Amino acid sequence: MPKSVDLVFITLCSPIQIGIYEDNKLIDSIVSKEKSSDILPKLYSELSNKYEIKKLFFANGPGSFMAIKIAYIFLKSISILKKIPLFATDAFYFNENQPIKAIGKLFFVKISSEIKTQKLEIAPDANFRLPDVLDYSEFNTTSSPIYGIGAVGS
Repeated sequence: MPKSVDLVFITLCSPIQIGIYEDNKLIDSIVSKEKSSDILPKLYSELSNKYEIKKLFFANGPGSFMAIKIAYIFLKSISILKKIPLFATDAFYFNENQPIKAIGKLFFVKISSEIKTQKLEIAPDANFRLPDVLDYSEFNTTSSPIYGIGAVGS
């Protein structure tokens, strides 16, 4: 019988990262520089053949508009078709609350629980990483994307 696991997707920028979690502990990960639209179906198929997937988690933004959209549509479809619960949290959970590139010198920042844009002269290094232990309390079932387009366009 295959292991029961949860999958965590960070697809906001290249490389994309997928974490495989058993009992909320990271047991394996996949990193790919391929386009999300090309690689997500392939990797998901490989993982679903190897594991019993219990839950799906992802960073729903802010970040690349197209990357967020592709991940959301793909994961939401899998969630509905396979009846696997989908959970989301903002990207700041995966980068120690560092600013995230928006456009030009604008960056998304999280102050308290509010996400805003802020002009920064020096671009911080905002690397995303999969946590060793997944904190389920940081995620919720409201998985709609956080695009932040309104703030960037203003």
